[in-house]
Amino acid sequence: MRCPFCGSTDTQVKDSRPTEDHSAIRRRRLCSACAGRFTSYERVQLRDLVVRKTSGRREDFDRDKLERSIKIALRKRPIEPDRVNMMISGIVRRLESAGETDIPSALIGEFVIEALARIDTVAYIRFASVYKNFQEADDFESFVAQLRPKEEAGI
Repeated sequence: MRCPFCGSTDTQVKDSRPTEDHSAIRRRRLCSACAGRFTSYERVQLRDLVVRKTSGRREDFDRDKLERSIKIALRKRPIEPDRVNMMISGIVRRLESAGETDIPSALIGEFVIEALARIDTVAYIRFASVYKNFQEADDFESFVAQLRPKEEAGI
């Protein structure tokens, strides 16, 4: 493992333990060259996934990119980090067990939308606004109206 501070490859594992959801191993490391300490995570990867974009372009699946977009939607929301990590691990497991290695980006978006709808309505609307490409305030209004129960909406 390369040290993020000095770039040396001479690092030692000082402590290993599973994460709370047991989806990864957390390793505390020490760099022999600069004495820097850092943490790395080791996860099981069932298969290499490739994301097929709507433009037709393909790129390797990046768990960190998925995590960043979810965390943007959840910014300043009262959701525990462990719950977010379990949600991300669940999405990745669904993708890996889907049977295909070539995953359409729309499928990833649908999985994220489903997961966010279960844990936080505001994050769900934030993510949907980008995913569904809202252009005007009316787009938000009609989307939120679909979330409200029928008797509350005056029907």
